[in-house]
Amino acid sequence: MEPLFLEPIFKEKIWGGERLRQYGYDIPTNKTGEAWCISAHPNGSSKISSGTYEGWTLRELWNTEPALFGEKTVREFPLLVKLLDANDILSVQVHPNDEQAQKLEPNEAYGKTECWYIAHAEPGAELILGHHASSREEFKDKVKKEKWETLFKRVPVKSGDFYFVPSGTIHAIGKGIVILEIQQSSDTTYRVYDFDRTDNEGHKRELHLKKAVEVTTVPARDATPNKKILSESSGTILTELLSDNYFSVYKCDLGGSFALPLKTGLNLFSVLTGSGQFILNDKKYLFEKGDHFILPAGSKDKELELRGKASLMIANEGSH
Repeated sequence: MEPLFLEPIFKEKIWGGERLRQYGYDIPTNKTGEAWCISAHPNGSSKISSGTYEGWTLRELWNTEPALFGEKTVREFPLLVKLLDANDILSVQVHPNDEQAQKLEPNEAYGKTECWYIAHAEPGAELILGHHASSREEFKDKVKKEKWETLFKRVPVKSGDFYFVPSGTIHAIGKGIVILEIQQSSDTTYRVYDFDRTDNEGHKRELHLKKAVEVTTVPARDATPNKKILSESSGTILTELLSDNYFSVYKCDLGGSFALPLKTGLNLFSVLTGSGQFILNDKKYLFEKGDHFILPAGSKDKELELRGKASLMIANEGSH
């Protein structure tokens, strides 16, 4: 079986910018906020860029060639990997869990638990992550009275930080930040506050306060991930950033040659820096910054032989 290299789908956003050019992408506008790098979601499916299935969308492949993905236990491709360029702060928002999403959004298969790797952060950059309300009544009151400064929790960030953002978490990505986001395959967002911004026609974007209040976790959940180094040898460091029911995430700082253990099921790769090669089923494949690929099921290899100098993020589906 051959790896599936993918082309991103780009999304223009009011808060987007041009930093995604740094990943080798020919972005469509100077307001490009998102690259959906590994996606089979109906609202944007990335395309296979080479090999047997060149030109197919990942969604088409998921629906018509199930053997490529092993034993499918879910109806929809479970994960979505994005790069986001926050040239301005995003809206303050919250996402539902699976049960809430299926109740409130009949066309959505999943809720949205996500995690963020901070690929770049300007000096002074910060996130909104969590809130200070101790009860749902206090939360509702602060939202109603727009007491945003006393409600939202602000967190300073720097490049290399990693955050887990479970469904129900109030959050916003701040100005001057580029993140790699690994999430459940969902496009449901409930805006709480948008800083009174208007579009080119002078209209404010829609808020979703009723649904947002319903799905927000109160009190806020402390979801600090427990990072641990799994391997450190010959210039390479493999770190487990997160192991959760929805997905597991690893960072491989490759500094030469390394045998990466492969998990059963889906193995999703994103190259953040550098370049190199890997050998799969006795065939060599090259990768470089900005590449994203999936290793299909059916490989005879239990390890992936990696060579080069690069930083790679690896995601596996969880048991949820």
